Amino acid sequence: MARLRKALDLIYLGSGIVASLFLIAILALIVIQMLARWTGEVFPGAPDYAGYCMAGASFFAFAHALHRGAHIRVSILLNSVSATTRRALEIWCFGIGTAISWYVTWYSVRFVYWSWKFNDVSQGQDASPLWIPQSSMVIGMAVLAIAMTDHLLHVVFSGGHRITVDAVDQETGD
Repeated sequence: MARLRKALDLIYLGSGIVASLFLIAILALIVIQMLARWTGEVFPGAPDYAGYCMAGASFFAFAHALHRGAHIRVSILLNSVSATTRRALEIWCFGIGTAISWYVTWYSVRFVYWSWKFNDVSQGQDASPLWIPQSSMVIGMAVLAIAMTDHLLHVVFSGGHRITVDAVDQETGD
């Protein structure tokens, strides 16, 4: 189990690293587009590529953010109830989140498959095959679904979540 835990933590970290690389790609695309505009050149499809990178950054960041406690949680409510009620609420929340994330993953796979099957291309000047940027959504959602399942199972079997406590949760107001 220790190797599985280490592998999952590595996957979540890798997902965050890929998300940061997408953000760097957005920066590079913006700078290249600015340089092209200043020199009178045209960079066709730059806004489309930046949009694809933004989607990739968002979806790859989901699991990493969940694991690091960066998602919004109703900690005020969770901290004010008994341990038994808190566990039940966390199981319910992670259960709903797990179901939704696997549902979105399933339909994202189908969405990308049909984009590939019909050779769907973007409407911009670049005319890129859409299954390529859409694949980042599928991979990111699959990692999020794995993370949600991981946290759900941890709450069910150990009684507590594995989410790293965010600095905001540590504030006591004293």
